Amino acid sequence: MVASITLLTNTSYLSSNCFSLTFHPNLLIPSFHSFSTLCPQFQPQLLFSLTKTLRHNLKSQPFNSDYFRPTNHGFFLCRLSASSATPSTQPGILFSVFGEIGIGYEEVELLLVNNHDLTVVSIDSLRSRVLSLQSLGLDHVDLYHSVIRQPTLLTAKEIDPLLCFLRDELEGQLEQSQVKHLLSASEPRFLAGFPHKVQLLHDRGVPRDKVVYVLNRVNLPKAFIHRSLDEIDRIFDFLEPFGGVSLIVKRPTLLNYDLDKQLIPRVRVLVELSGGDKDGTGKVLRTLPAILNYSVEHVEGHIRLLRSFAGLDDQEIFKIILVFPGIVTASRDRKLRPRIQFLKDCGLDSGEIFKFLVKAPLFLGHSFHENIAYKLVFLVKIGFKYRTKELTMAIGSTTRTSCENMQKVITLFLSYGFSCEDIVAMSKKQPQILQYNHTSLEKKMKYLIEEMDRDIDELLSFPAFLGYKFDDRIKLRYEVKKGVKGEQMSLNKLLTISTERFAGKQKRATAIDNLN
Repeated sequence: MVASITLLTNTSYLSSNCFSLTFHPNLLIPSFHSFSTLCPQFQPQLLFSLTKTLRHNLKSQPFNSDYFRPTNHGFFLCRLSASSATPSTQPGILFSVFGEIGIGYEEVELLLVNNHDLTVVSIDSLRSRVLSLQSLGLDHVDLYHSVIRQPTLLTAKEIDPLLCFLRDELEGQLEQSQVKHLLSASEPRFLAGFPHKVQLLHDRGVPRDKVVYVLNRVNLPKAFIHRSLDEIDRIFDFLEPFGGVSLIVKRPTLLNYDLDKQLIPRVRVLVELSGGDKDGTGKVLRTLPAILNYSVEHVEGHIRLLRSFAGLDDQEIFKIILVFPGIVTASRDRKLRPRIQFLKDCGLDSGEIFKFLVKAPLFLGHSFHENIAYKLVFLVKIGFKYRTKELTMAIGSTTRTSCENMQKVITLFLSYGFSCEDIVAMSKKQPQILQYNHTSLEKKMKYLIEEMDRDIDELLSFPAFLGYKFDDRIKLRYEVKKGVKGEQMSLNKLLTISTERFAGKQKRATAIDNLN
């Protein structure tokens, strides 16, 4: 049942100067309708006091329909004169607008008391602003939190141009979470320049189809709203020699960092380590822009460890970082130190450690228990001796393959009649055979036996055969040469000769055939 109370502004104007408050007995939240014109001197606080008292009374006793009769109104006199409608004189509609986005009576009361602009802005303007916000994908919950945190979203003049920009220029592609963060974390006065800062991205070379991608992956208040155009421009200028726009597009969060306190010092560490090689530093940054997530102290800690514990100089350290920037993401205590110690235990000196890490840098990055330990056990089982240089070469060659593929490769060799000793001997000559794809290996071995009619044992003397491309090298050259030398041709000579020399010999052979 619904109960109504009618307030009159003047008993002489009973028919025109009244409005009614309707209460639902369960919700106890007032909604206002059937409004007539009230005077400009009307104070919403009087209405708040009245409705608050009524709500308290309704809560304190069971609801009884006899208290409120639909046909008989109780009248409370308020000596105010009539005037044209303003938001402050239409609190019912105002409450209704806020109610649509989940803001309750007490919260509206506080908003109106603390934000005078909400009492003078037009109701149509409020409704239009709410609809505009909803058109960007903000639901009731998002609107509720945004308005509670930043009430001026509904009144500030800077908001409408911004919403139009987000909807029309960015085609509403800014993610809902980003829109919410943008609106609720920034005072409206800071939002006015946002469209110009977005345009700067395009002016500096960010493709239009990547602009929204960048915006959706940065902290908008930190990267754009609270930065000037000049500050954003300086970041692009600084990063230009190292990749510039490509870095920003690949790692948009770089725009979150402070140029002077974070980006410049972090890049400087790499430049100094490289001996001033900006091109090399740029290659590192383009390969792993996330390296700039790490503090100067973190990166310098890795450098000190590689200097003191592995015995490497700065140029060697930078070359390792160049081929494997992810080294800075590896834990010094859980990965770097114990694995360098393993290499030392296997007899490698600092020069050999450097060569090993350049060829097999993933050795420092893989999980020990789920990868390296499994492979070490397998290698030792097939015949490699523990803590030997041969074992390090073998484990280094397997860093680029999975444990599953490595096991299938060894199983494949065994199925073709090779012993574990044969596999160890071949891998010492051609360490990469343990990392080749097992399906590709089987295809080549089958072709060697069935099409080329060769003995599988030839792989013992020339395991490098398994490393050449099947279609472009093995099959192509065999098809060309088989009519000339047939079965007697050496696999080594067939495959190791350069493409230019092979083509030259073929031309000469064709010319001789034509003469004959």
